[in-house]
Amino acid sequence: MANRKRGTTDDSIVFTFFNEIGIISQLSTALFERSLPEGLSNSQFGVLNWFVRVDSEATPGRLATAFQVTGGAMTNTLKKLEAKGLVRIEPDAHSGRKKRVTITAKGSTLRDRAISSAAPLLREFADVFPANKLERQVAVLQKIRAYLDEQRY
Repeated sequence: MANRKRGTTDDSIVFTFFNEIGIISQLSTALFERSLPEGLSNSQFGVLNWFVRVDSEATPGRLATAFQVTGGAMTNTLKKLEAKGLVRIEPDAHSGRKKRVTITAKGSTLRDRAISSAAPLLREFADVFPANKLERQVAVLQKIRAYLDEQRY
């Protein structure tokens, strides 16, 4: 640890690490949101992306837990997506109270379009930070994400 400043504790390194990730998250989210198709917010994109990445169907409660938001906040996001025809919200066949949410073909297409619209930003970033150099960091970040995901329960 020759590069560590004199008097720097492990706690302050860990804090600085997460602080940098937080700042990167804020900056990258703002940049990405500017490239999204008109009328699509980052939180709405996140829900559409979740359906493609994780599961084709979910309850509003499962989505709220996944995004660590209140049920009311998720319901608001889902109603906006439903109004745009991007998700379908239907009663659960096994429960009279629960709802089932699925992405529509239009929602899947818009999610893909959103990613395509961000392609110039991603290419510009890759020019400065080549993918082959990011691969090691991605593996470490995925381990950190998995650890933190386990800790929230």
